[in-house]
Amino acid sequence: MIIRHTSQIGEPVIRKKALRVKDVQSVKTKKMVRDLIDSMRYHQLVGMAAPQIGISAQIFVTEIRKTETRKNPKQLDHLRVFINPRIIHVSKKQETDYEGCGSVADAQLFAPVQRPNMVTIEALNEYGEVFILEAKGLLARVIQHEFDHLQGKVFLDRVRVTTAILDRQNYISRQK
Repeated sequence: MIIRHTSQIGEPVIRKKALRVKDVQSVKTKKMVRDLIDSMRYHQLVGMAAPQIGISAQIFVTEIRKTETRKNPKQLDHLRVFINPRIIHVSKKQETDYEGCGSVADAQLFAPVQRPNMVTIEALNEYGEVFILEAKGLLARVIQHEFDHLQGKVFLDRVRVTTAILDRQNYISRQK
């Protein structure tokens, strides 16, 4: 189990577009995926992208489960690996919900972000197989959030109402 430092906003890797993965089956890629999974779980996140562990690679992982800040997710989802992902469709219908991020964890901020409530994504899995996934709700939000990391964006870039930003304690108290 390798736990990687979570790169914070201000570190250059967070603001650069990640590089495409050329060899999905390489030992290096498999190690990146394992480090992402271990780090995501250790840091109590439901998604994590390679730039968040200091690596410029188009890889992210998701796993919708209970965490310290997400005590009762309405939908659970198993571990998923996305390599060289492409969002191929988003719904017109949008929803606003609070998001946090491991890359602003030191600041402990949560803010409302409007996103499409459904997304279709094409990617490679950890075996190099192409898959297409249509996701809605929290999984769609997490996919879009992690995909943004691969583009050099963080959720704070999408906040429209800065007066609604909460610190960690106030966010958790509102979840009860």
